[in-house]
Amino acid sequence: MIRSSHGSKLLRRLLIGAAALLIPVLTGCEAGNNAPTLQFHPAANGAYGSADAIGVDNAFILGAADNAPLAPGSSASMFLAIYNGGNSADKLLSVSAPGTATSVQVAGGSVAVPAQDTAYLTGPAPKVVLRGLTSALPSGPTVTVVLTFQNAGAVTLAVPVEPRTGYYSALSPPAPSVSPSTPAKP
Repeated sequence: MIRSSHGSKLLRRLLIGAAALLIPVLTGCEAGNNAPTLQFHPAANGAYGSADAIGVDNAFILGAADNAPLAPGSSASMFLAIYNGGNSADKLLSVSAPGTATSVQVAGGSVAVPAQDTAYLTGPAPKVVLRGLTSALPSGPTVTVVLTFQNAGAVTLAVPVEPRTGYYSALSPPAPSVSPSTPAKP
């Protein structure tokens, strides 16, 4: 008795064809002109840290354009996100950069971080500014930054300095600090 293999060959071809069609669907492949894979997404180069229920994500300092160092006495923008995974609100009270900046200015003075929510201190305009850099700050190295929270305490991070080029060119350097001036004499 000779069996026909025509039916099994057809079934095998159908299974292979179905698998070829299902693989892109199962892997989440997107196609077309608006596919997210066609857009540039930089790697998250920033610093991460946590204390208690607070998590700090993708913190970075914006350096100068063209990999030039920021001059001593100038200011630098810092960008980050703060997530509160706890059941009660917390507040970012202060930020310091010991040995790098004479002061750190936080827009609004402090930042409320509601329970189970995120506070975005992102751009394009900076909400955290390191003022009075104590020395030239090139792109590439890290800066020690301490964020102090009302309930969670302190989070110390080694924050990288990213050059203001490519993806980061859309972010703004800090506005010059305003210092009181003496009135002009007539």
